[in-house]
Amino acid sequence: MGCFLGQKDRDINGPSPRYTWVNGPVIVGAGPSGLATAAGLREKGVPFVVLERADCIASLWQNRTYDRLKLHLPKQFCELPKVPFPEEYPEYPTKRQFIDYLESYARRFEINPQFNECVLSARYDETSGLWRVRTVAVGAAAAASPGPAEVVYICRWLVVATGENADYVVPEIEGLEEFSGEVMHAGDYKSGEKFAGKKVLVVGCGNSGMEVSLDLCNYNAFPSMVVRSSVHVLPREVLGKSTFELAVFLMKWLPLWLVDKLLVILARLILGNIEKYGLKRPTVGPLELKNMKGRTPVLDIGTLQKIRSGEIKVVPGIKRFSKCQVELVNGETLDVHSVILSTGYCSNVPSWLKENEFFSSNGLPRSPFPNGWKGKSGLYAVGFTRRGLSGASCDAIRVAEDLGKAWKDETCRAQMNKRASAGHRRCISQTF
Repeated sequence: MGCFLGQKDRDINGPSPRYTWVNGPVIVGAGPSGLATAAGLREKGVPFVVLERADCIASLWQNRTYDRLKLHLPKQFCELPKVPFPEEYPEYPTKRQFIDYLESYARRFEINPQFNECVLSARYDETSGLWRVRTVAVGAAAAASPGPAEVVYICRWLVVATGENADYVVPEIEGLEEFSGEVMHAGDYKSGEKFAGKKVLVVGCGNSGMEVSLDLCNYNAFPSMVVRSSVHVLPREVLGKSTFELAVFLMKWLPLWLVDKLLVILARLILGNIEKYGLKRPTVGPLELKNMKGRTPVLDIGTLQKIRSGEIKVVPGIKRFSKCQVELVNGETLDVHSVILSTGYCSNVPSWLKENEFFSSNGLPRSPFPNGWKGKSGLYAVGFTRRGLSGASCDAIRVAEDLGKAWKDETCRAQMNKRASAGHRRCISQTF
């Protein structure tokens, strides 16, 4: 393996990394996308290694979500391949139920990620035709490791499964560093219990911003929600049926533009005119906007009622912060105790994947769904479809099928070469 290792993989100021050959793909990320891919590979007999920077699977769900969270879509649209949700689960499973489902899924397919391994870089070596995935131990693994903290995995295939929501998006707002109250991202918010009686500014009006504002109300806080741009708000259900399920059914028979028009009409009939509360609808329909820009429509679960009653105040964009106040773009000032940034997440792929052909600068594949799952040189992507868990499952199935064929072909070639070259043996895995 020495021919695969270059000086650029060594740190002249510290111990050399440990090198590990993986006779199969390396999967980066142990969220739903990585688990679904690994399960498909396990069924096809393809060996793999899953790398995860956190200390658990589905760290976004386990560590970065609020307590009241439930799946926004019915469970049948959120299943991973081969395994349905338990029948006793409600139509919209809770956060805890979804985590239990994922942990059971990992056990069923014997998926054991390498936890606390943060990928520093992954680059393709044109000379050897192999990927080098360089990691460093973090957290408890770093403290417990008796050897080098860095590992370089050498592999033929690389599956990027870190998804669209790997890192927080934190906007730059004038004066925010001068604000004396607590500032947190919605990913660090658990419940409104500690905010009781306080004035809280929620920045963002997506599903998270709406639900955080609702949760604050339920704990007797006084939230103001910043709505800077237009937003589609749809009822979660229509006549007892999921709005999403209705849209999927209509899409089988009608063009997208007509389905969008029908959804907006239904929303107005059920929710009324939301623009008088400061919630302006986009001119582009909810499904088309989702396809174009990845902006998910808000599925209302009670927030609008709190807005109508005045318990949640809708305010325009922010101009600047001061020590205890925020000035809005309309000149109004608000006294606030805390700020919660419900400003979303982004892909972190550009920070570690050293290629610029398949992924764009925003960390998403350049080719839109359904063609954004396979690149060149053994590179794959799962979980970047902007279509939630169902989109990730579709990609995982495609990747497992393609890798299964590639693995079989390469294994056959290796066996032929082995017979042709006496004494030459290729190990399944080797660490040195």
